[in-house]
Amino acid sequence: MSYDPFDFKNTLPIINDESEFFPLMSTEDEAEMNNEELPASLPILPLRNTVLFPGVVIPITVGRDKSIKLIRDANKGDRMIGVVAQQDVSIEDPVFTQLHNVGTVAVIIKVLQMPDGNTTVIIQGKKRFILKEELQSEPYLRATIEPFRDLPSKEDKEFKAMISSVKDMAMSIIQLSPNIPSEAGIAIKNIESIAFLINFIASNMNADMEAKQRLLEVSNLRDRANMVLEHLTLDLQMLELKNQIQTKVRVDLDKQQRDYFLNQQLKTIQEELGGNTPDLEIENLRQRATKKKWAKEVADHFSKELEKLARTNPAAADYSVQINYLELLLDLPWSEFTKDNFDLKRAQKVLDKDHFGLDKVKRRIIEYLAVLKLKHDMKAPILCLVGPPGVGKTSLGKSIAKALGRKYVRMALGGVRDEAEIRGHRKTYIGAMPGRIIQSVKKAGAANPVFILDEIDKVGNDFRGDPSSALLEVLDPEQNSTFYDHYVELDFDLSNVMFIATANSLSTIQPALLDRMEIIEVNGYTIEEKIEIAKQHLLPKQREAHGLKAKDIALKSDVLEKVIEDYTRESGVRSLEKKIGSVVRGIAKSIALEEPYNTNVNKKDIETILGAPIYDKDLYEGNDVAGVVTGLAWTSVGGDILFIEASLSPGKGKLTLTGSLGDVMKESAVIALAYLRAHAAQFNIDARLFDQWDVHIHVPAGATPKDGPSAGITMLTALTSAFTQRKIKQNLAMTGEITLRGRVLPVGGIKEKILAAKRANIKDIILCKSNKKDILEIKENYIKDLNFHYVTDMREVINLALLNETVKEPIDLTIKEELKPALN
Repeated sequence: MSYDPFDFKNTLPIINDESEFFPLMSTEDEAEMNNEELPASLPILPLRNTVLFPGVVIPITVGRDKSIKLIRDANKGDRMIGVVAQQDVSIEDPVFTQLHNVGTVAVIIKVLQMPDGNTTVIIQGKKRFILKEELQSEPYLRATIEPFRDLPSKEDKEFKAMISSVKDMAMSIIQLSPNIPSEAGIAIKNIESIAFLINFIASNMNADMEAKQRLLEVSNLRDRANMVLEHLTLDLQMLELKNQIQTKVRVDLDKQQRDYFLNQQLKTIQEELGGNTPDLEIENLRQRATKKKWAKEVADHFSKELEKLARTNPAAADYSVQINYLELLLDLPWSEFTKDNFDLKRAQKVLDKDHFGLDKVKRRIIEYLAVLKLKHDMKAPILCLVGPPGVGKTSLGKSIAKALGRKYVRMALGGVRDEAEIRGHRKTYIGAMPGRIIQSVKKAGAANPVFILDEIDKVGNDFRGDPSSALLEVLDPEQNSTFYDHYVELDFDLSNVMFIATANSLSTIQPALLDRMEIIEVNGYTIEEKIEIAKQHLLPKQREAHGLKAKDIALKSDVLEKVIEDYTRESGVRSLEKKIGSVVRGIAKSIALEEPYNTNVNKKDIETILGAPIYDKDLYEGNDVAGVVTGLAWTSVGGDILFIEASLSPGKGKLTLTGSLGDVMKESAVIALAYLRAHAAQFNIDARLFDQWDVHIHVPAGATPKDGPSAGITMLTALTSAFTQRKIKQNLAMTGEITLRGRVLPVGGIKEKILAAKRANIKDIILCKSNKKDILEIKENYIKDLNFHYVTDMREVINLALLNETVKEPIDLTIKEELKPALN
């Protein structure tokens, strides 16, 4: 329904015999009308749905018999009648008491007989009157009247401004409303009389009959103008709001129509060029879906989403999002598996060919493959390969995929901080994508790939979530059969995926996550193993990468050993491969420049190409100084030896620790000193010395942080040597944790530590008895020159480590003279 602030359909022009015109009352006409005398009584015409104002011309349709009689009689006489609005519009034949008290004297201008039989009367209001007494009710109402007295209004600046506002607001409404004829604006501009202007606007504005009657009854023109201004303000606001809504709807509709026509043209152009139209795209998706072997739940969900796509406007932003989502569902391997090759002998050959050594790791992998072969349900275990960098953890996963005949995918977890990287984003987000787990499975194209979760120990967490917690569902065999990705919005079965995680350290992995994985330690390589790896894998790889043939370069075992010992310091072979690459490039340069060179590269050639040795061999420093003991340490790049130095200086028994030691290592030093003080008599040490000498323990390479309990027995041995000034046994190293009771506890990283000891030309090694099992796992030919001493108590360590021989330049540890009487 339209909204018109002015109701001009009830205001008709006067129809003369020759022309049509709007009656505009001039100031002279108004003065003449006001001077006219009103008769004492008038026939009264009740109006049901309108109010007549002085000076205004309106048409009315007469239907009641009484009214028709009244009009005919009046039209024959002086044409003057009284027009009064009835109080209740629902009453068909109102009586005198049911009329308003104030009405308007009207002059009949013209009577028209309409084609439908009704009578239309055009009347013009003259002056207002007040009903007094009823004279007759038949054949129509007639009553006595008296003039309505107008109160004078002060025409000051404020009043003129008000009238100007009324006129301007009326003109604004006429301009904004398309249903009001433009002649209305002309009429308002040409009205001279202020009173007639107010009456004209009041008669035509969109107000109910009660509001108009109240305006008619206002005696003061200023008050009447103010009331009209209030109505016009509300009407203008309503009209502006309506136009805003219509404009917005029209713009939206115009855009939709424009988009529709453009899409139809685009569709036609695509058909001419042979491209895919939206309908063809949807049909292609439907055809691809018929070839998928997926569960009914997935099929139903796909059909529902496809119907949603069909209802979406191709120009809408959601269209491309929906297309991408449906294509992802089609690309995912819901029930697509590669056939496993369970030939374990072949698998063993593949592992041996790709990796030298690592016998324990290979054996564990073959065991898992055997279990898979016997179970026939393809439910895969979740392995975690833990070891230093460069030992082949990631490439082991690739070899397992090759041995099984499965697809191989790798996901680097280093630095991942957002949980959405694992589970994906919801489709409602702009640029939403599935998680990297789903993306990797899609990339593999099979539901049972070998999936490498690389560097799982380096997963971070922040305000965006904890990816480690999201991985709990992925790596739990009881839960990953219904893995839920936020983007896919469907459960995906990951139970057939063989997950293999890699890590350098277990300390940073969440305990709940660690509990879900089978831990397999991948230790560092011995020098012998590195030499074989270099011969079988690294050198051929670098020759091929640099365009050389086997005859162009050869590296013998002693040359490779020099490269390993003098130019690398690692558990793996990554740096070794780089150094071999440098040697090969040096030879390639000589060949390219046609310079003479040795095909069999010797040690001198190595120094020429690689420069002076980078690392000094970890050699034992001798036993000429008391308080210096060789310990064995594990680092992220493999094993190493370190020296624990203990020195004494006159003082009051203060303990100083230096060398970037961690809290656990500091506690080991405190425990060692406390044990030595408590058992001083057992080691022939005067207990008073602890109060007269300050103790300083230092671990060289002060810039390198060090921590861990494995230096405990080394520190105690160094302190005992310092307080007794006895020599340490030649070529001896040790590792183990101590307690306040002097018990020796086992430590980790034994293989790496033993290899470091062998590189340093150590002959005797003291270990906890519980670590004997770790020694048994090392090949005998690697440790044939080493002697192992297994202990359980510190007294055994001291008896094995200290000689009864004093160092060449011992410190004088005699008790001061003034304290001798106090000794027992």
